[in-house]
This record gives sequence, C-alpha cells and structure tokens, in this order.
Amino acid sequence: MPSKDAYNDLRVFMHHIYEYKKGLRSLILTTEKASNRDYIKYRLEKEKIPYLIQDVSDRSINVFFGNEDCIKVVSTFDKHLNKLSPEHDFMLGIMLGYDRILQCKRYMQRLSNKLNPCKG
Repeated sequence: MPSKDAYNDLRVFMHHIYEYKKGLRSLILTTEKASNRDYIKYRLEKEKIPYLIQDVSDRSINVFFGNEDCIKVVSTFDKHLNKLSPEHDFMLGIMLGYDRILQCKRYMQRLSNKLNPCKG
C-alpha cells in the first residue's frame, strides 16, 4: 500500500481507473511520479488492465492504460511524446478522447509547421 502522501499523489490515477472500468474511456494517459511506479504496476495488474509505462525523467513516468489494442498501437509510437509525427499525435489524441475538431486543427497546424519550418 502507498503511503498517505503517495496515495494523495495517486488520486487522479485512481479516478482514471474508475473511468476506464465504467467504460467512459478506452485509453488513459497520466503522468505520475516515478517513485509510484511499483504501486501503479501492482494496481493495474491486480485490475487486469493492460498498460505501458514510459520514463519521462528520473522523477516522472507516463502511464498509458486501457484497451489492449490501444496499448499495442501506443507501444509503436516514439516514447518522447513531443517528438511524435503529426499523424501519431493525431491518432493518440483521438484515442485519448480529445475533441475531434480540435485534433483536426492541431494536426493541420503541426503538418503545416513540418512542411514549412521557420528559418532563423
């Protein structure tokens, strides 16, 4: 069991598990403290929820969890989310349930930036 402080840090994570189990979302991405990795793995395995954990830094991790097919797709992406291609960024946003219209606008902006990089 996590300490009281760690449990407070994990409240959003716990709520995401609730949302997944209630069918509100098929894929979740949450950034958590690396120190909570063992508990996060324990809890997702206990709940039999597929997951992927990627290191962000020494102190933080990205935790993807949800539908197994979604996890398989995410595992093919660059683990550095800021380096995703416009296409992968679009796919991830849609899978996470972000607004479709806003994702289309974001995709077009990122595509435009890729095709017309600023010169300086």
